Amino acid sequence: MPAKIFKTITGRYSWLMLIPAGIFLYYYWLMLRLTLEYVPYDTTVSFLMIKQTEVTTLPEYRYIFYAHVYTSIFVLLFGFIQFFTFTSRAGKRLHRLSGYLYVVVLLAIAAPSGLYMSVYANGGLAAKLSFVLLSLLWWYTTFRAMQAIKNREFTSHRNWMIRSYALCLSAVTLRIWKVVIAYFFNLPPMDRYVIIAWLGWVLNLIVAELIISRKFKTIK
Repeated sequence: MPAKIFKTITGRYSWLMLIPAGIFLYYYWLMLRLTLEYVPYDTTVSFLMIKQTEVTTLPEYRYIFYAHVYTSIFVLLFGFIQFFTFTSRAGKRLHRLSGYLYVVVLLAIAAPSGLYMSVYANGGLAAKLSFVLLSLLWWYTTFRAMQAIKNREFTSHRNWMIRSYALCLSAVTLRIWKVVIAYFFNLPPMDRYVIIAWLGWVLNLIVAELIISRKFKTIK
């Protein structure tokens, strides 16, 4: 049944296409569970428990934090849909809609709110710098992807979207690295946090560039 639904949307029938979808859905469910910890609205749960200084002294922090959390979970899903090849009419419609929502929500809310939060990140200057760069690059790569599709530069659009979504996936890879680093290395919590702050997105971007380079050679 899942494969039949998948075929209706994509116009194609391939069990191999279900493999990355299954992996993504597993990690997406884990991210969704983290997001649901903030429902209903509460400033004393999960991550906010260690950000009480910001919550109590910066009235806007809590609202920007929730704006980031509530929009990023949708951006993660909308972006993933962009990487499937659609041949059916319903699939193409879904691709355009999800792409539009990905760009608008990310540029207007998710990335700017992430940039604001980066300034108050734990881990000192090194971690703050990492998250500031991540937010700026996330916004920029997405903006370039939007410009490219408006100009009907499809290859450029695809490449910028690969970069944009690689940065988007830092929400997932950062947490994976957190588990890996904690398991193999006995480091102070803040040192560990600085390391994963950089590993969470820099390696993603390197992989994205390798994918783009390989695709470009294939086209040539």
